[in-house]
Amino acid sequence: MKTRWSPSSWRGKPIQQVPDYPDAELLRQTEERLASFPPLVFAGEARKLKRALGNVAEGNGFLLQGGDCAESFAEHGGDNIRDFFRVFLQMAIVLTFGGAQPVVKVGRIAGQFAKPRSSPSETKDGIELPSYRGDIVNGIEFNEKSRVPDPQRQVMAYRQSAATLNLLRAFAQGGYANLSNVHKWTLGFIADSPQNERYQALANRISETMEFIEAIGIDVDNNAALRETEFFTSHEALLLGYEEALTRVDSTSGEWYTTSGHMIWIGDRTRQQDHAHVEFCRGIKNPLGLKCGPSLTPDDLLGLIDALNPENEPGRLTLIARFGAENVAEHLPKLVQAVEREGRKVVWSCDPMHGNTITANRYKTRPFDRILSEVQSFFDIHQAEGSHAGGIHVEMTGKNVTECTGGARAITAEDLSDRYHTHCDPRLNADQALELAFLVAELLKKERGEPAKRQVVNG
Repeated sequence: MKTRWSPSSWRGKPIQQVPDYPDAELLRQTEERLASFPPLVFAGEARKLKRALGNVAEGNGFLLQGGDCAESFAEHGGDNIRDFFRVFLQMAIVLTFGGAQPVVKVGRIAGQFAKPRSSPSETKDGIELPSYRGDIVNGIEFNEKSRVPDPQRQVMAYRQSAATLNLLRAFAQGGYANLSNVHKWTLGFIADSPQNERYQALANRISETMEFIEAIGIDVDNNAALRETEFFTSHEALLLGYEEALTRVDSTSGEWYTTSGHMIWIGDRTRQQDHAHVEFCRGIKNPLGLKCGPSLTPDDLLGLIDALNPENEPGRLTLIARFGAENVAEHLPKLVQAVEREGRKVVWSCDPMHGNTITANRYKTRPFDRILSEVQSFFDIHQAEGSHAGGIHVEMTGKNVTECTGGARAITAEDLSDRYHTHCDPRLNADQALELAFLVAELLKKERGEPAKRQVVNG
């Protein structure tokens, strides 16, 4: 029998990826302070996302989840948030046309501050210091003072998340997402990109449709479906003290929700069934994600599904596959077969980023051709198994960075140093993210039986 759950029951379980805070009393005071703060999101919003993901689980939608590898305090600004949102809207429009089905939009934003690490320490020039674990824990600067975990950073992360959510809600509901603005979402630095030419052709079709809608008497400005969009937030629930402090009872249902974000996920390093992260997540009612890597066996996956979604509720659990282009064909089919055999209702999503990280010219990078290859294999496997390829999960930015090699502009290893700005892992820039969206749109067309028209981009 399972033990009784409470927001703090995770504290009695083994735990991985925990910062070593030197001042336990300051940590306690900070968590107590956070517990008095207003919620960042509301239970009703999380339920709305769960319903949308339930449709995806039934094969009637597609999940677009993406954003920064790790948000930073230094780069927080309105322009960065706006540019990310613009690219995200462009990707969603491309996928909506390609799939002819709703696209559920979930950002890795307004809470994605903590990062798991493969080692608790790192060494440079003979000096060993604690690893950087994200701005919510410590600083990226390689010095002893910066790397000491500071619980007060959690308050800063909360305040930045609140400000980011405020702006995102304004963009989503205040008219910026109006389909009449479809031509205005293009970022300046991709104006001469091959992807922009494809996007503008699509935008022209949308504009013609909008003109027709208005011509027959439908007022676009008074039609919420054309004027607004639904946008949700998500992050990895790594820092459980922070999550517990923001976990509240919903007054309408009496159920527990974490109000730090609409959706949270468990990483590949913290998914042990008898450990703290699974214990915490099993008791909250938010939609959950679970990263699935090469070490996950079918039996372990089914055990985790039973723990996290015992009622087999569609939309409750998204399985985020992150194997790497060379490993996906070996591992994913066995997991899909087990889930299908047992009749589990899940959303299958592809994370083509984390399994394809290499080092080139002394920089961590991700070759774009490997990213595309894993996405292609993901769709092929689901088609072969008769299941629904339900989403993609990508690390991306609206900034003109050079962090992933390849793409239509053919970024090379020598180009990485030009604009390598990430605080952690390499991200797709806007041009590459849009190129990926067009590829996925073609795969969605193929999935629903339309002949996919593959386009060859010069360069």
